[in-house]
Amino acid sequence: MVENKRKSIIFLLFFIVLVVLLIWILQIVNDSVPYIDRWTRGLVETLGDSAAYQPFRFITELGSRSFLFPFVIMMAIVLWVLIKDMFAALVFAGGTLATHLLNIFIKNVVNRERPSISVAANAEGYSFPSGHAMIPMVCYGLLAYFLVKRMKLKLAILMTQVFFALVIFLIGISRYVINVHYITDVMAGFVIGFICLVGFIYFYEFVHKYWSQS
Repeated sequence: MVENKRKSIIFLLFFIVLVVLLIWILQIVNDSVPYIDRWTRGLVETLGDSAAYQPFRFITELGSRSFLFPFVIMMAIVLWVLIKDMFAALVFAGGTLATHLLNIFIKNVVNRERPSISVAANAEGYSFPSGHAMIPMVCYGLLAYFLVKRMKLKLAILMTQVFFALVIFLIGISRYVINVHYITDVMAGFVIGFICLVGFIYFYEFVHKYWSQS
C-alpha cells in the first residue's frame, strides 16, 4: 500500500515536470521567453564578473566533446576488461552516443538561439536543451550505476552516488553560469537526460536478466 502510494506520487511529479517541459518548448518555439529565463537573466549577468566564473569555466570542460570522447572510450574499456562486463561497456558507450544524437535532434527541432556564443567553451549551434546537462547525466549516471552494482559497502555506494550527482549538477549549471545557456535549457537537459538514463538502465537490466535465464 505504501509502495503504491509512493509510486503514485513519483508518477504525478514526473507528469507535472513533463507538462512544464512541454510548456517551455511551446513557448520557445513560438519565440516567447519562459518567465524563469527572464527572471534569472539578471543573476547570470552579475556572475560573469564574479569569482565563480573561472571555476565553472573549468568544470564545464568535463562535459565537452574533447573530454567526454576519450573518457567514454577509456571507461568502456575499464568496464569491459577490468569489470568483465562487455554488455555494460556497450550500453555505457552506446547510451552516451545515442543521447548526444538525441540532443542534436531536439536542438534542431526547437531551434533556440543561445544567450551568447563561445567557441572556446564548446557553445555553438542551438541552445535547447543543454547537451552539457543531458549527456553527462547519461554518461556519468551510467558509470555510477555500473560501479555501484559491484560495491557492497553502503558508505562507498553513497559517496559514489553523491560524487557523480554533484559532478552532473555542476557541469550542467556551469552552462548557465558562463552564460551560454538559459536556465530552462539546463533544467530540460537534466530532465530529458534522466529519462534517457532510466531507460538505458532498464534496458540493461532486462537484457542482462534475459541472458542469465537463457
